[in-house]
Amino acid sequence: MAIFFHYVKSLDAEIRQGRMDEDDFDETLTGPWEWDVKRLATSFTIASQHRGFGEPTARRITTEVVRHYRESMAEFAAKRTLDVWYASLPLDELLTLMRPQLSREERKAGERFVRKTRSRDSLRALSKLAEKVDDSYRIRSDPPLLVPWRDLPSDQPFADLDEVFHQSFDEYRATLPDARRLLLDRFRPVDMALKVVGVGSVGTRCAIILLEGRDDDDPLFLQVKEAGPSVLEKFLGASQYEHSGQRVVEGQRLMQASSDIFLGWARGLATERDYYVRQLHDMKGSADVERAGEPGLRRYAHLCGWTLARAHARTGDASAIAGYLGSSPRFDEAVATFAERYAEQNGRDYEAFVTAIDSGRLAADRDG
Repeated sequence: MAIFFHYVKSLDAEIRQGRMDEDDFDETLTGPWEWDVKRLATSFTIASQHRGFGEPTARRITTEVVRHYRESMAEFAAKRTLDVWYASLPLDELLTLMRPQLSREERKAGERFVRKTRSRDSLRALSKLAEKVDDSYRIRSDPPLLVPWRDLPSDQPFADLDEVFHQSFDEYRATLPDARRLLLDRFRPVDMALKVVGVGSVGTRCAIILLEGRDDDDPLFLQVKEAGPSVLEKFLGASQYEHSGQRVVEGQRLMQASSDIFLGWARGLATERDYYVRQLHDMKGSADVERAGEPGLRRYAHLCGWTLARAHARTGDASAIAGYLGSSPRFDEAVATFAERYAEQNGRDYEAFVTAIDSGRLAADRDG
């Protein structure tokens, strides 16, 4: 069975616009649904080990995330098609439902988290990333993490990003639905900067664009990020989308309950690099797994299992998947065993990585 799925780097959910949803679609490709489940389970095994939980606890948490996926899929299989498509987990309602299970400190932390995610918008980004010069805002210089276009040397090698800013902006605009295009037209681009991306995207190009609406206190930040072929294409074949940016965007639109309204794509004309465009801050936040205790991680396993099941039910045949999974815990246990072996390999890979650095075979900046 083939459905849309994405290559899960870590615990695969985020809070967007007050709802639990999927995250990270750079490697999205049509493929087997169980690959996602295995990667999600392994993420919880590694997270449990990182938090210092014993093997029985790590096994229990990992089994639970798979069980929640399986049971949620059975629930989605019994729903009408449109009910599955519109299903979501509003964070406010979620906190209310979980309130009896949470300590006072956890409830307060949850409420703070909701407030924080809702404040992560373009206006807050303006205060962090821009400065006012001559009665107008421009992106602040913070090299090497953030380098405004005006500070780049004239022979800089990012000409195609400049094209995305100027010539290709209309191409991006054309990928939006009419209503979103009308909304975008109420803003005008005023500045652009190169931005360092996360570890998983090192080596790819990324920029942010500051746009202005009715006045300089009405900002919109867009992120332009390079998209290459999915790493999974060597196993599953080429994507049905020739444009890698479109592959990322279409996968996100399919799997998320509430996608960014400004998702689109464009191509750099000089180098023919593919890019996708999204809002830089869209009321998004992530759970703090680094400090989660066992109860918190188990609750998060429930949410992630449900979220992944919802995404798969939207893009695949929920009844067929639920029928394959059945009602016994055999699948849960099998995937948990896989996750333990995968985590062991992950540890060996890390040891080889450290050894290569210690031997000087691989250069690394230990102080960076």
